[in-house]
Amino acid sequence: MTVLAPLAWADAPAPAPPPAPGGRVAAIGRAWPVGVRPVVLRGWEPPATVYGPGHRGVDLGASPGAPVRAVAAGRVTFAGRVAGRGVVSVELTGTALRTTYEPVNPSVSKGDAVGPGEVLGTVEATWSHCPVTCVHWGLRRGESYLDPLSLLPPGLLRTGPSRLLPVLGVPTPG
Repeated sequence: MTVLAPLAWADAPAPAPPPAPGGRVAAIGRAWPVGVRPVVLRGWEPPATVYGPGHRGVDLGASPGAPVRAVAAGRVTFAGRVAGRGVVSVELTGTALRTTYEPVNPSVSKGDAVGPGEVLGTVEATWSHCPVTCVHWGLRRGESYLDPLSLLPPGLLRTGPSRLLPVLGVPTPG
């Protein structure tokens, strides 16, 4: 008599699809999903395997009811509830990229065209993923998870204006 083991028990987890080098993409974003420069509560940590541990997006600090905005132009591919949370997905124009935002009370519908900075909905307060209210912002190309912060150009990632500091030991002109 031959006994066959289910594949889930017989094999090790499949490796995760390879991310783009460094998980980066072209910086086509024109706006943060929430706020002007939100606090990044947890960054992107790609999983080693398909079902392995990791963080498949970025958690951004946000207040309940705050507007959630599209980072770039695209078309809404999903706006609804998943596992009790509001989720919005946007396929970015001219790319194979898709962004996701949760928990969001959507104000858009599947098929809607959105521009950069356009409001997709508002932050829902009911989610325990973060120690404080946050928006989980994700980015995918096909089945590969990527770093959503790579969508933003350096000017949006900076925390403040550049400042020249005095060089110690060098006399000032005058």
